[in-house]
Amino acid sequence: MGMDNETVYRRRWIILAIMSLSLVITLLNNVTVNVALPELSKDLDADNTELQWIMDAYVVVFGGMLLVMGAIGDRFGRKPALMGGLAIVGLVSAITAQYASTSEHVMGARAMMGLGAALVMPATLSVIVVVFPPEERGKAVGIWVGMAGIGAPLGLLVGGWAVDNYDWRAVFWINPPIIALAMVLGAFIVPNSKDERESPMDPVGAALSVGALASILYAIIEGPSAGWLSGEVLGLGGFGILLTILFVKWERNVEYPMLPIEFFENRGFTLGLVAISLAFFVMFSFMFTQMLHFQLVRGRTPLEAAVRFLPLPLGLMPMAANSDRFCARFGSNNVVAAGLILIATAMLVFTTVEITTEYTTLAMIFFLIGMGMGLTMAPSTNMVMDSIPHDKAGVGSATNDASREVGGAFGIAIVGSALNEIYQREMVVPEGMENVEWLPADYSAIVSESFPAAMRIGQELLASGNALLGQELIENSRFAFMEGMTGAAIAAAGVALLNAILVKLYMPSGTGGTEELGS
Repeated sequence: MGMDNETVYRRRWIILAIMSLSLVITLLNNVTVNVALPELSKDLDADNTELQWIMDAYVVVFGGMLLVMGAIGDRFGRKPALMGGLAIVGLVSAITAQYASTSEHVMGARAMMGLGAALVMPATLSVIVVVFPPEERGKAVGIWVGMAGIGAPLGLLVGGWAVDNYDWRAVFWINPPIIALAMVLGAFIVPNSKDERESPMDPVGAALSVGALASILYAIIEGPSAGWLSGEVLGLGGFGILLTILFVKWERNVEYPMLPIEFFENRGFTLGLVAISLAFFVMFSFMFTQMLHFQLVRGRTPLEAAVRFLPLPLGLMPMAANSDRFCARFGSNNVVAAGLILIATAMLVFTTVEITTEYTTLAMIFFLIGMGMGLTMAPSTNMVMDSIPHDKAGVGSATNDASREVGGAFGIAIVGSALNEIYQREMVVPEGMENVEWLPADYSAIVSESFPAAMRIGQELLASGNALLGQELIENSRFAFMEGMTGAAIAAAGVALLNAILVKLYMPSGTGGTEELGS
């Protein structure tokens, strides 16, 4: 590893802290910019398509490059991958904050930061797996998952604070000092590790995996706006599935595969990935709807909305950190299934939420979801990583991360589409709006299709003296959104329950995950 084993063992908890800090940086960048979009729109004159790409460029490149970057870490060293990735994110952030003057600059920067993050994230988990002995690995992975759980809420908080107190550039200035600290500590304390066999790279497998993951992610992201049956979405989705099939065929037959397909014959590996993917489907979709709920229905600022997410990581962190003890006592499948049932229960309780519901009820729901995610994520991640040899830890970690990204993207896209569908069905356009001269001719379609647009037009009606119409429009759109949100929660509860049944029946009970599919 580049330093003696005794030194590594002595420093293992400090190494975990550095890996956790590096992990949080990558997850912060996933969401901080979301809060800054209104400011970016004003300052750089960015339209909706450009704003969408400012968000999505990071996700598509990050998700698309994960497997390749995990394999590069395995082949050439996980420490160089970590340091290189951090350097890319830090440098690009500083340049963007200082010099970006167009939306294209910010889009390009976000794509480059996604590339850097794809190097960092697999390296963090694979270093932990290699550094910790088997008896402590479950605890270490649990803490890593706990830190992953705070990434998104912390990103919203930090982004909200930065935009409220400064401007959108502050969102990019956050990265360099934190990354500088992580790199200095990493340089002296983190050991290097890699695949000692120095197997040749698999460029064809790498190209196929990038094309497959990027195409599928892009199709999922575009589905709600372009239409699931549009030529663009069907074409890209179909292309992604075709590349996935070709990737599997290639990896089965090549001498040195990037991702050995026989890993998926291991029940612990496959069911761990399924549990992770479906859990993030629920959590990401829930966080997406709640940001709209707090800001547009309850009138909170982005920062105030972000603060209200805090019960989620408060529930997640202790459960994730102690999940190894629960697994030793009750079995991994039972612990993960219990976590998923907690998430489903929280979703079902959420269906009773109304506009007048006190925040304490919502806080309890967030806390339950956090507890459920902690019990689900840590044992599932540990099972995935325990199911593969250490020389493939980077690729294993990347596969774990990719399942989170794809599950989360699917959750936001599908639940967002379901919410929009119910909103459009329930939305009643007030009579008399046709008499308001300044409204666009297609006002009815606008307010029926977009909740944010309906709220904005409602506020404009209030400001222009059309108080009754404005109030009725706001109330009708809020009601329609709440109905959509409740419907989305029922769908999320169903996904979580299905996931719980799969896990209970088919996931190995031991932490080693050595059982094979079909056995």
